[in-house]
Amino acid sequence: MHAQVVTPSKFIDDTQLSSLQIITLVLCFFVVAADGFDVASVGYVAPLLKKAWSLGPAQLGPIFGAGLFGLTVGSFLFGPLADRIGRKRVIMISLVLFGIGSFACAYAPSLTWLILLRFATGAGLGGAMPNAITLSSEFSPARNRAWMVTLMFCGFTLGLAFGGAIAALLIPTFGWKGVFVFGGLFPLCLIPIVWLWLPESLRFMAGKPRYRQETRQVLKRLTGDPDTPLEQVIPEDAKTASGDESAVRALFNPRYRTGTLLMWVAFFCTLWVYYQVSSWLPTVITGAGIDAAHAARVGAMLPLGGTVGSLINARLMDRVNQFVVLAVSYAVAAVSIALIGFSINEPAWVYVAVFMAGLGLSGAQSGANVLVAGFYTTAARATGVSWALAVGRIGSIIGSMTGGILLATFHSVELAFVTFAAPALIAGVAMLANGWFYRGSNVAKV
Repeated sequence: MHAQVVTPSKFIDDTQLSSLQIITLVLCFFVVAADGFDVASVGYVAPLLKKAWSLGPAQLGPIFGAGLFGLTVGSFLFGPLADRIGRKRVIMISLVLFGIGSFACAYAPSLTWLILLRFATGAGLGGAMPNAITLSSEFSPARNRAWMVTLMFCGFTLGLAFGGAIAALLIPTFGWKGVFVFGGLFPLCLIPIVWLWLPESLRFMAGKPRYRQETRQVLKRLTGDPDTPLEQVIPEDAKTASGDESAVRALFNPRYRTGTLLMWVAFFCTLWVYYQVSSWLPTVITGAGIDAAHAARVGAMLPLGGTVGSLINARLMDRVNQFVVLAVSYAVAAVSIALIGFSINEPAWVYVAVFMAGLGLSGAQSGANVLVAGFYTTAARATGVSWALAVGRIGSIIGSMTGGILLATFHSVELAFVTFAAPALIAGVAMLANGWFYRGSNVAKV
């Protein structure tokens, strides 16, 4: 190894999994788990706020919307910043914003203040998740990168699951404020652990003199060899590493322009249809005369199927063409979503349809996170991941708003859910087109 120059990927791909790589994945797991907790817990807080502050539905809406808007803005801002100052530093900044914002929500004196603080909390989250995905991808060996990044991202799903359980424990004693306090303390407690143990990306630091000492420390933790000459560690892409092209420009240069736009179409459509289905499915089920408890059990099939689908797709993506795997997953999602409307009054089949919709849709989204993290060169990777997720967040806002409009327009659950399925088909076509356009290229193998 000392006889020739090597890239950071050489250290990561050609050696056995190290304790440093495991620590990186575990810490990123907890970062995205904090995100999942916030998404779940705010739903449990809303009814209490409605009662405590005598709020109407129209006043509750901005509380949810502020968080989603903050996520979108945070993703757009923190992506380019992470490609300038590093993934770890932006995760630290995001945890501080997220923690202080959530903690402050517990002491918001008015609805206006709460909306502003929910925006700040969302902005922090918007920087944390994309960089956790980016960093875990950069520390995962190519041979099982999809599997490892997906396992890390399961932290978000568990955060969703435990968010409700923890809220149920806190609310009887501490009320809605206790949920926000816990939501703030969790990321704030992570900060010193992340600062001490989470490494900065070798790919990001390679070839940058100001990170020379930090690079040496990470290499020692990764390989156990303190004597690797730093002069032998070269950037993955000398041109972009040298600063000749900004991260934002790289997304739209001739090499990536088509892929960026097609990736954005897929992310936009995926989160559009996911939020459309998840937001309006309980209403449709209860509207069909099914009790709320049954509706909740049916709704739980969506994230459960998503977890299974994510793991299946991860295994497949490490072995066969990633674009084809995701296109098939979107096709499964589209068919299953369309069938939900026809099975609403069939108790057994609606469970199957919702489970398969989650398997296809959430499985595809998790796989898309892995794909986009490996699609761009190192100097633009954090921006690529963050902006794709930001565009997806815009889709989520539109999806949560348009579901009711479509249901009212068609006056038919069956036709509405067939329409709900259309964005999933569009996402699948975008993935296939991306795979065709970059066939034979190594653009997604960096």
